[in-house]
Amino acid sequence: MSISHSGKSSRLKRLAILIAVGYLISSSCFAKGGAAETEVIPGWDALVQQLAALPAATLAKLPEDQRNDPQAQQEVARLLLQSLTMSALATLGADGDHPQFLPSIGEILNVGQPNADTIYKAADISPGGIYRLRGHKGSLNMSVIGQVGPSPADPGSDGNHPGQTRNYLYLDSLPADQEGRFDVLLSPERPKGYKGDWWKLHPKTYRLMLRQVSSDWSQQVDPAIAIERVDIPVRRLRPSASELEARLRRLPKMTEFMATMFVDQASKLRQQGYVNKLRVLDVAAIGGLDGQFYYEGVYDLQDDEALIIEAKQPASCRYRSVILVNEIYQTLDWYNNQSSLNETQAKADSDDVLRVVVASQDPGVPNWLDTAGFSSGVVQGRWTACDSQPIPNVKKVALGELRKYLPADTAHVSNVLREQIIRERRAAYQLRRHW
Repeated sequence: MSISHSGKSSRLKRLAILIAVGYLISSSCFAKGGAAETEVIPGWDALVQQLAALPAATLAKLPEDQRNDPQAQQEVARLLLQSLTMSALATLGADGDHPQFLPSIGEILNVGQPNADTIYKAADISPGGIYRLRGHKGSLNMSVIGQVGPSPADPGSDGNHPGQTRNYLYLDSLPADQEGRFDVLLSPERPKGYKGDWWKLHPKTYRLMLRQVSSDWSQQVDPAIAIERVDIPVRRLRPSASELEARLRRLPKMTEFMATMFVDQASKLRQQGYVNKLRVLDVAAIGGLDGQFYYEGVYDLQDDEALIIEAKQPASCRYRSVILVNEIYQTLDWYNNQSSLNETQAKADSDDVLRVVVASQDPGVPNWLDTAGFSSGVVQGRWTACDSQPIPNVKKVALGELRKYLPADTAHVSNVLREQIIRERRAAYQLRRHW
């Protein structure tokens, strides 16, 4: 039996009407039902929607030329992924009743200009709990734990906590046995009858931030630390749905905070006129390490130019470093490049002046900071427990005339030697405890 053209056309029209009606019904149900009826997993849609809005919000904090630059856009995307990954690790693993030291910022999770010599880890704790720390002290310049709590400026704070990353515990100050093993109890008050090593916790501390600072990556040994809460049963029961959902809903806010915290810092330095010159960086409000003095400023160089950064060497210094940071405040790749230098890696000259050269091309001097393809960014330095904290002088010179401005006895580093230095540097960094 044949079907007429008009009959076939009529059937197609009816089919189109049915599809349209079905679409309208489903759309109406979605609109009326709301997230509670259509969301498969509570909290998931909110996570996706908030993350979807984050690229535009982050780019909006940058100058227009960076916002419209495909290279800068992709680097912002990488920054967001790094912030999300770091926040996701805490979402999955941070538990104040069953804590562990989880990886924080660093070479892969490059958020907030991590120091190249520092491995950062964090353990959430429940305010008021009693905790035991034990392990091996290692042999680093500094292995220090700071208490993190609400800042006096936080909404709802009564001002009683000293703020972020204060009340420090230096592992090298702890008594240890002949093998370097320590065992210390942490609590707001010393338990009655307890005679062992004890560190007072502020009752509002909710996180412990561990900084492991090394000046000699190949020789110094990182600590090994175990943490446990001892005033509750050891078992960990299945987390409730409400607890898991609360964690999920916190994730985008954590990600946004980390991604946008310093993303416009280089732009601010430019606006303030600190281009190829340095200023004091005050980090008291954001939890800088106690006794550490910072300086920073934008560098802006052509391929045939160099910056000479020089300062009188402090007579005594526990630690010092200088690093390079990109325009969105990520530390330049110090793993594959010499974009950071500490007191072991960069020596002062015979006149006791520390000179560091910033350039895109290898100038053949020991104290070279490699811009690694970034023609502009930020120079940031640290003096830690030093008897003086000079703001270095900065001089821009033609790369071809660099030697005119350096001491005559400045050593020459050949291309072959430089490659060997970088390979040894990379291997030493890999051999540290990161995860």
